[in-house]
Order: sequence, then C-alpha cells, then structure tokens
Amino acid sequence: MSDKWRVEVDRSVCIGSGMCVGGAPRDFTLDSGRKSYPVHEVADSSEAIMDAAESCPVEAITIVDAETGRPVFPPEE
Repeated sequence: MSDKWRVEVDRSVCIGSGMCVGGAPRDFTLDSGRKSYPVHEVADSSEAIMDAAESCPVEAITIVDAETGRPVFPPEE
C-alpha cells in the first residue's frame, strides 16, 4: 500500500454533519450547501482522514490507494 490516498465524498449521500471537517479540518471542508468535499483529491495517508471516513454517519467517504486503486475504506470484504 502506498502512502498516498485518493479521497472521495459521495455528495449525493453527504448530509453535511461536518464530522469530517471537525475531525480532519485540513483534509475536508464544507461548501455553501453544507456538503463535504476533500481539500485535496490525493492526500498523504493519515489517521485523521481514516477517522473522518469511519465516523461519517452516512458512510459518504471512500478512500482508495492512489497508486494501486485498491480500496482502503471501506475495506474489501
């Protein structure tokens, strides 16, 4: 696994709770419609990003390894 992640937010699922912004303010922000989006499409892997994805109440955040494309979160079953 590389140390770079591609982070995506499914904006059709996002409810704008802001939990991701609260937990990882350098990695997520809210637009004027209170929908979350990643600050950077590709980011260094971090515990803050993983915690944000895991704490999203509607599971709108996905993370894949930027090099291999393999899912990081949610994990493959």
